[in-house]
Amino acid sequence: MSEFFQQSSRASLLCARLIRINNVDPSTTGRKARSLRPLARTSASPAGLFVALGAVLAISGCGSNLRPTVTPITGTGPASQPGSYAFVVSASTSSPTAQGYGTVIDYSGDTVMATAPIGPGPITFALNGGGSQAWSLNEDGTVSNIPVTTNLQEKQITYSTLNPIPAVGTATDPAGLDPVVALFGGSLGLYALDVNLNELDVLTGTPDAFKLDIPLDQTPVTAVSVSGATRVFAITQGIPYLTPFTFPGGPTVDGGVACNVNPHGVGATGIADGIETGTYTVSSHIPLGVCPVYAVGSPDTRRVFVLNRGSDTISVINSQNNTIDSCSPGVNQNGQAYTCHPCLPLSTAAVSTNCPAPTNGTTGLPAIAGPVYAEYIAATQQLVVANYDGSTINIVDVSLDEYGNDSATFGTTFTVAVGNNPASVTALADGSRAYVANQTDGTVSVVNLVSHTIETTLAVTGNPRTVVSTQNSIYGKVYVVSPNSPTVTIIRTDQDIIDTTVLVQGNAVDVRTTSPSASGSNLNLTSRLPGAGQPCFLPPSAFTSSTPLSLANCQAQDASLLTSAAQTTFVSNKLRR
Repeated sequence: MSEFFQQSSRASLLCARLIRINNVDPSTTGRKARSLRPLARTSASPAGLFVALGAVLAISGCGSNLRPTVTPITGTGPASQPGSYAFVVSASTSSPTAQGYGTVIDYSGDTVMATAPIGPGPITFALNGGGSQAWSLNEDGTVSNIPVTTNLQEKQITYSTLNPIPAVGTATDPAGLDPVVALFGGSLGLYALDVNLNELDVLTGTPDAFKLDIPLDQTPVTAVSVSGATRVFAITQGIPYLTPFTFPGGPTVDGGVACNVNPHGVGATGIADGIETGTYTVSSHIPLGVCPVYAVGSPDTRRVFVLNRGSDTISVINSQNNTIDSCSPGVNQNGQAYTCHPCLPLSTAAVSTNCPAPTNGTTGLPAIAGPVYAEYIAATQQLVVANYDGSTINIVDVSLDEYGNDSATFGTTFTVAVGNNPASVTALADGSRAYVANQTDGTVSVVNLVSHTIETTLAVTGNPRTVVSTQNSIYGKVYVVSPNSPTVTIIRTDQDIIDTTVLVQGNAVDVRTTSPSASGSNLNLTSRLPGAGQPCFLPPSAFTSSTPLSLANCQAQDASLLTSAAQTTFVSNKLRR
């Protein structure tokens, strides 16, 4: 018998004997009295005194003392999957005012967790940095405030109003079109970009309510910032959006699609307006290239990268200095040489004095690029850029040294030819592979970002315009949507195969993931409304002499909705998908 059980047995016998002693009646018989004498004789010795003292203490707790117990060890097993979701906004093609839907898809099971009506005719949406709140821009000019949750219900949706849509015949908006072209989910609330009044509308609170307007340069089309940054940069194009635009020598088109029809022929350059979030004031006007269409910031808040579709360049902004990334070459505290890069060329035609050749030379650069979308890879400090006009992607080193200067390898650029008209690209959080949505081909190219080669090409439903990813386990998931299809294609990244497809109600407008890694912040904060250089909902082959590339046709989600009108800005009807 173990020592523990021997001690326990002796303690139990002692308790039992002491209890009997304690219960002795004063009128006990001689026989019972004699039974107490051995204990009395034992107590007379020092050892006996110790036993007696223990007996006294035991009496006070016998029968109620806590007994030693054996605590079972719970089985460990695998950790639960971190929470990560894809959020899809979809719209009906039967009517511009038909109810749209928001759908939450779970990462771990590829299942639809919730679907709810979110408002009439949503045409674009944005997601906040935490992935918990979405906003959709609706056909009637309202904004839906949507909590991204697995128990999403219609009763949880609230609505915000923006500036009234101008009346037909207004000089700056003759067709009476909705002038809000982009939503941006900033850390302090929601921002809406208005191309009629050329301003940034700031909305705060729950639900988001109008707070103030910030005047901007002409035609603000997108905005960029990251969590923790003290300023937002509004990207403006400098050409009219709601009125016709005539190219030198013709033709005349809707201003809102000039950067789609012929981005390299526009001529006008854009401006980045730096906005201080503490005072809601514009603090800088930074020159950009032709047809700036999208921008992305580094998570450390030190750089902002603006894609200029008409220049085939990336404008680099030192966001802490609130200036373009220019300096005199020097040596850092470690004796390492550094220089600055105000501009990064993505084609051979873009190389110039102000936009010097990449660090590794121009070998491999295409003759034309047309960048429309990019993602920043924190793990490798690289940009991966989708070039819509050149059917390529670029992998660009944008690493900094420990003092915040451009590193010696900053600007190193590799080019990979992909499918026709890559409309977007996403990279896994570990920087191993990129997935490219080839709109015209209806495919997704899987690119190895180490060898800069295509590993495989997957066919998907429709003409994909958006591809996003999340990587929160031993493998990730990639979500692909086509605006002319109700199908969400899900790709497993451990085998690079199509895992499954999920149907949503209506055609998918766009998709976002709540986090690229289930732990990091969502960096994809800006909506992507077709037009202003962003790819249309349908591929270029959809636009012909009988169905020209107008603003309305650019935002059509089905070929049956295309019209023969050359210019939407001349007609009085509102945009139709």
